[in-house]
Amino acid sequence: MAEIKKRLVRLGGLTLARLIRHVANSSQVIHEPPDLMDRLSDAHPCIVACWHGQFMMIATLRPEDVRISAMVARHGDAEIISETLQAIDVQLIRGAGAGWRKKDRGGAAALRASLQALSEGSSLVMTADVPPGPARVAGAGIITIARMSGRPIVPVALATKRFASFDTWSRLTINLPYSKLAAVVGEPIHVPSTADDELLESKRVELETALNTATLRAYELAGADIKRATPLDVLAAASAPSPGLVLKTYRAGTAALRPAVPLLLNMRGQQGKEDPNRRGERLGFAGRPRPAGQVVWVHAASVGETNAILPLIDSLLDANPHIHILLTTGTKTSAEIAAHRLPPRALHQYVPLDVPHYVARFLDHWKPSISIFTESDIWPNLILGTAERGIPLVLVNARMSPRSISRWRKYAAVGRPLFSRFAAVLSQNSQITRAMKRLGAPNVITAGNLKIDSPPPPVNADLLAALKNAVGQRPLFLAASTHPGEDTVIAAAHSLMRREIEGLLTIIVPRHPERGGGLAASLGGLGLRTQLRSRSSTPETDTEIYVADTIGELGTFYSMSPVSLVGGSLVEHGGQNPIEAVRLGSCVLTGPFTHNFRDAYAALFREGGAVEVRSSDDIARQVTLLLADQAAAKRMRQGADVALQSMGGALAKTLGAIQPLLEKQRA
Repeated sequence: MAEIKKRLVRLGGLTLARLIRHVANSSQVIHEPPDLMDRLSDAHPCIVACWHGQFMMIATLRPEDVRISAMVARHGDAEIISETLQAIDVQLIRGAGAGWRKKDRGGAAALRASLQALSEGSSLVMTADVPPGPARVAGAGIITIARMSGRPIVPVALATKRFASFDTWSRLTINLPYSKLAAVVGEPIHVPSTADDELLESKRVELETALNTATLRAYELAGADIKRATPLDVLAAASAPSPGLVLKTYRAGTAALRPAVPLLLNMRGQQGKEDPNRRGERLGFAGRPRPAGQVVWVHAASVGETNAILPLIDSLLDANPHIHILLTTGTKTSAEIAAHRLPPRALHQYVPLDVPHYVARFLDHWKPSISIFTESDIWPNLILGTAERGIPLVLVNARMSPRSISRWRKYAAVGRPLFSRFAAVLSQNSQITRAMKRLGAPNVITAGNLKIDSPPPPVNADLLAALKNAVGQRPLFLAASTHPGEDTVIAAAHSLMRREIEGLLTIIVPRHPERGGGLAASLGGLGLRTQLRSRSSTPETDTEIYVADTIGELGTFYSMSPVSLVGGSLVEHGGQNPIEAVRLGSCVLTGPFTHNFRDAYAALFREGGAVEVRSSDDIARQVTLLLADQAAAKRMRQGADVALQSMGGALAKTLGAIQPLLEKQRA
């Protein structure tokens, strides 16, 4: 099988090499400048730079008696390219820069080989942008080679009137024969060996600009449509594309299903998920009159997003005394938090269901000046309907799990018309920034996580005093924001710990309080003396598990608990916010699934401010250690504080991006 694959790859390479020769021989060739070949010869040995996906015909720009080497990645997809280049007498340098990825792609070896090739009189051909993107953004590697070798970079672009292109990250282009072939060469770019970081960045931007200029000119000379060869995310960032078939079908489908919405709301109401007194808000009817002046619409899906956005709401109101804030959420628990914590000049409504008619009714009443969406709650009709009215959209604290990034890549044709309509996207980390750019967002800023800058959840002093009085000196362990599948692990850990820790009280705060009754019943069935907070205000002296099935009290429980397991992490949910526990002085344990807060946990682990546990045995061991060893617990809290200090700043960056849009709308 391996031999057959090798032969097929070689055959593919030879076929592509024949196509390259055929395109060159059968096409009308235009050079700009006319002495292009002489200029390449004069610059030899040089670094010939092109964009990824636009490299097919580069090797045909070869002055007589000039040796050429090309840098080719080591991955399997590059094998055909390697065979092709060898067939047209181009020497190979295997390896490529890692870009943002940590995986070794042979970059160091390729750098050494490139410098040696240039020193031995061979010109080097390489793409300026690094897989897997962003496309048409020059990387630092090519600038480094120019600095270390002392050889100039020559930007080159080729285009044919007839070509085929594919929706890859770089918009791979296959040039076709019997065409007009245009080749454009820019001025050589020299990078001094003494260049500092500022000058290196300047040269990188200069190369990027020169390559874009040369590419545009080559397509103009060839009489070809450059949009067909431009990466779709780049096109989307420049001009938001119209919704495609999938989005049109979704919009039509949600409109057609409108008669079924009352049935859906009835079902959700029976499950306790809808507020019957405010049902009209889900249909787009306003529950409050619109305040005069500018209204800034902020949307947050549920409790976590609401807590994250509250400091931004405070900051926006402080900086803009003339505005009002409309906060929409989709859950009863988040509505209760809003009722208690929203400041003056801010009001809450339930977000309308994503039905075009309801969205239009909502927007007709509130007429927001700007709309701010939070994290990953992307609703097509809300976004498209808002954008159609010329209302600027901002996505803050943007979050995507690795699985979501893969899914959005697969369905980029759906994502691009949505994300390209955001005037600004503030992402939690650089990986999400790259994903957003791949989806056509035109202005993406890596701001960090707003939840890092959020104040801790409120602590009820009266409740805290009552709980401490009831608990007394009993050792205490908290399992916070737990999800189904985690509670049995925690119960098993409690059973292990109570053998060594006399009088241990474990408090479980389920992420969704409605699970409290069933949870208490199942734990009681395991022989554990269990109480519900909704039925008993404080735990009794013989209570082993206290289930806090209430809303808005997590801060109080964190503040009294020396050790807390932050839930959503023992199952593949992705973890809940560990910063709340850190700010209230509790040592943090977490399961292995933390991708929702990857950056926060990376900093905590780096500073020894959190410990990963994978089983009930792990939990029992770590809790027993931290309750017994106060010095170890203190070191852990100190490490968490150091990590916290290193992660701040998202709120200021987010406010800085939103404020100009607000001022523009006011004008």
